Amino acid sequence: MQLDNSSLDNATGTPNATGPPNATAAATPLGLRVSLFALLAAVTLATALSNAFVIAAIALTRKLHTPANFLIGSLAVTDLLVSLVVMPVSAVYTVGRTWALGRAACAAWLSSDIALCTASILHLCAIALDRYWAVTAALEYGRRRTVRRAAAMVAAVWAVSVAISVPPLFWRRAKARGAPTACAVNTDRISYTLYSTFGAFYVPTLLLLILYGRIYVAARSRIFRAPSSASGGGKRFTAAQLVQTSAGSSLCSLGSSSNQEAHLHPLAVGGGAGGGGGGGSPLFLSSVKVKLADGVLERKRLCAARERKATKTLGVILGAFIACWLPFFVATLVTAVCRGCWFHPLLLDVFTWLGYLNSLINPVIYTAFNEEFRQAFQKLVKFRRFS
Repeated sequence: MQLDNSSLDNATGTPNATGPPNATAAATPLGLRVSLFALLAAVTLATALSNAFVIAAIALTRKLHTPANFLIGSLAVTDLLVSLVVMPVSAVYTVGRTWALGRAACAAWLSSDIALCTASILHLCAIALDRYWAVTAALEYGRRRTVRRAAAMVAAVWAVSVAISVPPLFWRRAKARGAPTACAVNTDRISYTLYSTFGAFYVPTLLLLILYGRIYVAARSRIFRAPSSASGGGKRFTAAQLVQTSAGSSLCSLGSSSNQEAHLHPLAVGGGAGGGGGGGSPLFLSSVKVKLADGVLERKRLCAARERKATKTLGVILGAFIACWLPFFVATLVTAVCRGCWFHPLLLDVFTWLGYLNSLINPVIYTAFNEEFRQAFQKLVKFRRFS
């Protein structure tokens, strides 16, 4: 999104302040401007390629055709559109400092900018909500977790995004006059600034913090929760089931070794104290108990490693999102509320492109920790057959 905190006409975005809008560009050495454009072009290209890889991986890999990956794929499509529609024009405008494409193009670009960036942010909320439901109501939500439900969430994301991006079109059309030499979001309308910033960032950020906090707590409790007496206190295992369990067939679903050993009484295994075939012999039971205890300890180590990885992933997701978008939306809100406050245009450009950078980071975060995605990417690079 583009932000302008100069003195602008409320309807058109044309400058009322003294001095030409391209004065900064004229004072910048040509070599620096070329280098800056090359850097922004590289970021734009990397964003397009990374999101295209995610889309191709999901489309070509059958085992990635899941409702959760549908949401990730929709996020990748949104970020791809950011890289194709918004970022190239922004790169030219950032370097040139002058808008030369006319009023209609300015309105269309700004609306696309606001809608696509907002949709990218809200997709993160949809993904977090889907993961929260999957963790806290796994069995019940698993039956309702369909592509149709994911598509409904995506439709809601786009409805909110369009609702946030459309209002500026009306007041620009109402007082259109002359060709603008600047094209940026006007912060003079405080009501719209509050509506758009809270709808596009502050409320979604609060929702993400709550959801990921609850996801972490729920996942941690599920990993280390011991079987309750109501659900598993009276359960009896056969010797074959115990051996299968000790092999790790139900990772992170068992309690402590003492809880498991409580179910290893000779009467609960095999054919009773005098059962035949050696299934209930003390030697065999002792061997199973040792194997089960070792298996539980190994599972606890694996679960602890998974918990650390999940914590790190959640930290990266929230940290990257907040680091990329917080400066821009703070500057937007400050310039709307504080009339005497001012940010250097170069700083505003940095904030804007830092927000765009989130569209490059998203495909990395949501796929780098997934083995299936990594395998799909390797097949894409090596042009191998998909399955």
